Amino acid sequence: MTVHIGAQRGDIAETVLLPGDPLRAQWVAQNFLEGAVKYNTVRNMFGFTGTYKGNPVSVQGTGMGVPSLSIYVHELFNDFDVQTAIRVGTCGGIGTSKLHDIIIAMAASTDSGINRRITGGLDFAPIADFDLLANAVEIARARGLNYHVGGIATMDRFYDTSNAVDVLESLGVLGLEMETSGLYTIAAQFNRKALTICTVSDVIRTHEATTAQERESTFSAMIELALEAAFK
Repeated sequence: MTVHIGAQRGDIAETVLLPGDPLRAQWVAQNFLEGAVKYNTVRNMFGFTGTYKGNPVSVQGTGMGVPSLSIYVHELFNDFDVQTAIRVGTCGGIGTSKLHDIIIAMAASTDSGINRRITGGLDFAPIADFDLLANAVEIARARGLNYHVGGIATMDRFYDTSNAVDVLESLGVLGLEMETSGLYTIAAQFNRKALTICTVSDVIRTHEATTAQERESTFSAMIELALEAAFK
C-alpha cells in the first residue's frame, strides 16, 4: 500500500486508464471490464482491476490538476510497476476541434511550474509514447471517428481570464485540460508509456457544451479507443 492507493502489489495491472473523476473510473469498470474488483477507496479516489478481451487492465481516478494526478501516477509507476498509463478525460476545444471530437494528444504545453521543478528549471517538452499514439490514430481512422492529433495545453486555472487561449490557439493547440503535461513528464522520468485521449466536452469560443447523455455515448468511443490502442 501507499499513502494514497490502498492496494497490494499485484492488485493493479501493468496497463491503467486514468480518468480524473473517480465515478467515471467506476463507470468504466462497470461497462468495459470483466470481473472488475475495487482495489482502492482511499479519499474516495476509486480504483478497479478487471480484464478487457482477456487482458488485465486497471482504471484509477486521479482527481483534477497536475498536482493530484502526479501523486497517483508517481505511485502507480514507482510502487505498483505500471508500464502503460492512458488518460481518458474531457477538454475544452479550441482551434479546429469541435464538440464531441476526440483529441489524441501528441504533446502537452503548460503554464504549470511542476515540470520545471522536476527538470531543474528547463522547459522540457513532454510527449506521448509513439507506439500508443500510432495505435490510437490507426484505430480512430479505421473506425471513422472524428478525431484530431496534435498539441494539448495543460493549464493550472480552470477559470482562466488571461489571453492564454488566444496565444495557444494561434500556435495550433487543439484543447485545454489540466493533467497531461504532468502525466507525460512523469512517464518520461520512469521510462514508461503514456498517452492522453480526450473528448471535447465544451468549446471555449462558442460556449457549446455536451449534455450528460451525449457525454456518455462519446465517452464510450474514447474508452474503447484507449483500450484497443493499449492492447493492439
